[in-house]
Amino acid sequence: MEHEELGAKIDAYIDEVWEQVVEDIDTLVRIPSTEDLDSAAPGAPYGPGPAEALKAGVALAEKLGYDATNMDGHIAFADLPGKSDTQIGIIGHLDVVPAGSGWNFEPFQVTRKDGYLIGRGVLDDKGPSVVAMYAMHFFPKHGIELPYTIRMIMGGNEESGMRDVAYYREHVADPAFVFTPDADFPVCYGEKGGFDGRFESMPMGDDAMIVDFGGGNATNAVPSEAYAIVKADPSKLAGTDRITVSDANGNARLDAQGIGGHASKPEGTINAIGLIVDYLLEHDLCSEDERAFLQLQHDLLSASDGSGVGVKTSDEHFGPLTLIGGTVEKDGDRIVQTIDIRYPTSITSDELIEKLGSRAREIGAEFDNTLLMVPFLVEPDSPMIQALLDSFNDATGMHEKPFTIGGGTYAREFTSGASFGPNMPWLDHPDWIAGEHSANEGVSEDMLKTALKIYILTIDRLMKLDF
Repeated sequence: MEHEELGAKIDAYIDEVWEQVVEDIDTLVRIPSTEDLDSAAPGAPYGPGPAEALKAGVALAEKLGYDATNMDGHIAFADLPGKSDTQIGIIGHLDVVPAGSGWNFEPFQVTRKDGYLIGRGVLDDKGPSVVAMYAMHFFPKHGIELPYTIRMIMGGNEESGMRDVAYYREHVADPAFVFTPDADFPVCYGEKGGFDGRFESMPMGDDAMIVDFGGGNATNAVPSEAYAIVKADPSKLAGTDRITVSDANGNARLDAQGIGGHASKPEGTINAIGLIVDYLLEHDLCSEDERAFLQLQHDLLSASDGSGVGVKTSDEHFGPLTLIGGTVEKDGDRIVQTIDIRYPTSITSDELIEKLGSRAREIGAEFDNTLLMVPFLVEPDSPMIQALLDSFNDATGMHEKPFTIGGGTYAREFTSGASFGPNMPWLDHPDWIAGEHSANEGVSEDMLKTALKIYILTIDRLMKLDF
């Protein structure tokens, strides 16, 4: 009876607050909170966009009655005090990847259509962060005093390094347990290792044919667009179903249209940089030195399991390693290619550095490891993971099991944590809706409402554990 009464109260609460939830998500989505280090300043270490988003997050928290603190523009937190100072943490992020191209809707505002919200960040991670703050609000709204303090942490640098959490942990102790609404349901108990790298070619000589080369907006996303300008007669080059050829002041310009996506889920994507690389190689639009680096790019980008560069591997927890190329640019007389690897426990970061570095040295190129996060695992039968799992199963009537992911979330940065929804990847969506990091990023309102219910049930369960 107690469970049924709580469920009825939650349903009524969601109906009461939902329009305000959508309005608050829209307020955050309207802020283009992408990293801009060239415009960094005191109070805005990741640029003006993330700083503005954190200020808006603090304002929302204060509107809901929480005590909120902005930590110098790196990260912010808001507390709902309990009987004890022991904290249960929820952490989301208010920074986003760049919008990119290919949108059929305005990326920096919420479009509401047929039960969906569309806009950059509605799924990753502004929408879920707002939902989490409203899950906290359920308890004071109903006069319920909690045994532990709930702390909502709002990050400003998740998409490009998680330096915000490093700053937070330098100044503040970890919560006893933290979950992040920045992944899939039912509950994730482990995350692959994260490994970013940067390949830089040797200087290209006077016989270089590539005038310019660019593509991608972020290292951790498969690029949907790329281009190259080469010293060639465009009238003698034929386009393909994904590459167009045009004149660029007497040179040939190649524009590739791929299918973008998140680096941790490369299945079904088509890397636009790889399309350009293969076209240049096939049509001999390169010098000898350029060909060597293009061949390296081909080996990196042609197979997302890393088999092209000898790092293919898998394990029982995480499955196969994934490797994608995120960005390319012409920097002076050099070509620079970035990669994103998500790796299981069956290979080490040292092995990756050695194998990739050796491959680069073979052609006089350089390789640097630019981001490293070791694989993260917690016990799937721990009381905290089971509390999250039971809340999901109760709210949905399902009987799911915990799982691991290839993505990297905030959970791995804390002593004890998990990533927990709100996405339900088994649901079907219209073809005009895409996932995180893609054009037309969208989320079902019903799914977010279910997540709100799950998070309220989860807070209730966690409050009954011993920390």
